[in-house]
Amino acid sequence: MASLAQAPSTMSTVGVLWTLPRSMRLVNFKSVIPVVTSPRTHVKHSPLCCTKLTPWEPSPASHAPTDDADYKILNKNSNIFETLRSDNTAEAPATKTEEVTDANNQPLVQLQFLKWPMWLLGPCILLGTGMVPTLWLPISSIFLGPNIASLLSLIGLDCIFNIGATLFLLMADSCARSKNTTRACNSKPPFSYKFWNMVANTTGFIIPLLMLFGSQKDFLQPQLPFIPFAVLLGPYLLLLSIQILTEMLTWHWQSPVWLVTPVVYESYRVLQLMRGLKLGAELSAPAWIVHTVRGLVCWWILILGVQLMRVAWFAGFTSQACRQQSPASADG
Repeated sequence: MASLAQAPSTMSTVGVLWTLPRSMRLVNFKSVIPVVTSPRTHVKHSPLCCTKLTPWEPSPASHAPTDDADYKILNKNSNIFETLRSDNTAEAPATKTEEVTDANNQPLVQLQFLKWPMWLLGPCILLGTGMVPTLWLPISSIFLGPNIASLLSLIGLDCIFNIGATLFLLMADSCARSKNTTRACNSKPPFSYKFWNMVANTTGFIIPLLMLFGSQKDFLQPQLPFIPFAVLLGPYLLLLSIQILTEMLTWHWQSPVWLVTPVVYESYRVLQLMRGLKLGAELSAPAWIVHTVRGLVCWWILILGVQLMRVAWFAGFTSQACRQQSPASADG
C-alpha cells in the first residue's frame, strides 16, 4: 500500500466581524477561526462580516436607550406620584364633604321627627285654650255683675286664648319652614291682601267706638254706662288690637303664617261675640247694643268666609307657580 504523505498544512486566519446589538454599545471584536488551506493554492481571503444572529440569540430592541429616555422615564414616574397625590387630595375633601353632609343631615332628620307631633299638638293647644273655656265654662263663674272684676275675668279668659294662639302660630311657622335650613323661607303677602285686611279690622274696631260715642252724646237711647259697655265689648276691642299687631309682625317678618293668623283670631271672635250676646241678656242691655253685637257677628263671619276664599286662592296660585317652574327646570 502506498502511503499518502501530505505536507504539513499551513494555518491561516480569517477575521470575522460580529456586530452585537446596540445595547452592548456596539462593541466590535474578532474571533479567530482556524482554516485549513492547501499548500499549493494560496487564496487571499477577505474578511466576512456577519450581521445575522443565531436562532437562539434574542432579538435586539427596536430602539436604543438614550439619556433623554431615562430622563423621560424619571419624569413619568414623578408625574405618576403627583397624580396619585392629587387623586388622594381630591378624594379626601370629597370624603370629608360626605361626612359633613351626613353629620348635617342627622340633625335635620331629628328635627323632622320633632316637627311631626306639632301637627297635633298645635291644634290641641288652640282647642284647649280657646274653645273649651268659652263653650264649657259657665257664665256665672266668670261674670259677677257689671263691675271691674267681671271685666278682668273676661280679659283673662281672652289672654289664655291669645297665649294658645301665639303658640299655635309659632308651631305652624316652624312646620311651614323649608327642610333645607340654608335657604331662607320668606313669604310676603300682596299689598291688596294687606289693604283689605286693614280695612276689615279698622271697620270692626270703629263700629263699637261709634256706638259708644253715640250713647255718651245721647244720640242713642237708652244710654249705656261705660262699665257695662266695657264688659260687653272691651275684651273684643282688646283682642282685635292684638290681632292687628300680630298680623303686622307676620308681614314684617315675612312669616308663612300670615294667611292663617286672621282665620285663627276671627274664628274665636265669633265665639267671643256670641258670649257677649249672653252677657247682654244678663245685663239687660238696650236693644241697640244687642243689635250692634249681632251685626258684628255677621260682619266677622263674612270676613272669615273671605279669608277662607283667600286660602283657596293661595293654594291654587301656589300650584300654578309650581307647574310653571317644573317645565322651566326641565328645559334648564
